[in-house]
Amino acid sequence: MTITGIITALVVGLIIGALGRLVVPGKQNIPIWLTMVIGVVAALLGTVLARAFGVADTKGFDWIELFFQVVLAAIGVALTVGVAGRRHLTR
Repeated sequence: MTITGIITALVVGLIIGALGRLVVPGKQNIPIWLTMVIGVVAALLGTVLARAFGVADTKGFDWIELFFQVVLAAIGVALTVGVAGRRHLTR
């Protein structure tokens, strides 16, 4: 993977993570770097899912693939916030 590919993956991950964070209601007390990691993982998994369903390569912008990515990011953010919140409650 080239430097351009890595930078692109980080930027896409940040955007997908931020969109996932916007979808989840309430305040999320997780750092931005964790949001970015969740976004990168969600972008990769969303692309895999879109390819599995045969909707990754469409004419124009791949809205369904983006939908998969944002939903996965929202789930990742919600799970992370839930686990982090549970840790704070048990201390």
